[in-house]
Amino acid sequence: MLNADDITALILTLQVACIATVCLLLLGTPMAWWLVRTTSRWKRVINTLVALPLVLPPSVLGFYLLILMSPTGIIGQLSVALGLGTLPFTFGGLIVASVLYSLPFVVQPLQTAFAAIGERPLEVAATLRASPLDTFFSVVMPLTRHGFMTATVLGFAHTVGEFGVVLMVGGNIPNQTRVVSIQIYNHVEAMEYAQAHWLAACLLIFSFVVLLLLYGINPKPGR
Repeated sequence: MLNADDITALILTLQVACIATVCLLLLGTPMAWWLVRTTSRWKRVINTLVALPLVLPPSVLGFYLLILMSPTGIIGQLSVALGLGTLPFTFGGLIVASVLYSLPFVVQPLQTAFAAIGERPLEVAATLRASPLDTFFSVVMPLTRHGFMTATVLGFAHTVGEFGVVLMVGGNIPNQTRVVSIQIYNHVEAMEYAQAHWLAACLLIFSFVVLLLLYGINPKPGR
């Protein structure tokens, strides 16, 4: 059965995933819209940077995030200037690392959804004198609701399953940065396989439900 530490790790993981998902949507939505609409020469570079976590080893990303979050790093200097202190080995650091690591899982589905609506709905909205903001909320978002749901589920699920990046940036601090994936690692390292099985089963069931939701969200071809 799950012990108190396991339950705490589960709660902490859900907190990180919920906050990170909200941040991902707030950051990823305008980024995806800009990438679809822009003709800037920087589009390819930004697309590459967003997709980098898909191919970059988590330990490498975590290492460079530690450097950036250090007191002499860009992110570290900004967080200190804002009165937030340094971010490594803190809950806030986990959020930042999770957002950066899961960004492509939110931006790419939104890009696909935005690109699929075409120009015609936007042109019609423009002839009705709708502002760009009104057009986005009244036309674009309803037409891309499946893309938003897919991005939300993928971003949340990917955050829950993170290990390498959160271990590098957050460490293994009980009640502060020890999420479920790290707790499973601790059980295995201590040869507590029964406890590891319980937590691993929770993630297995969660992963199955996520895939089930994704197949339910995405409309059938030709529908």
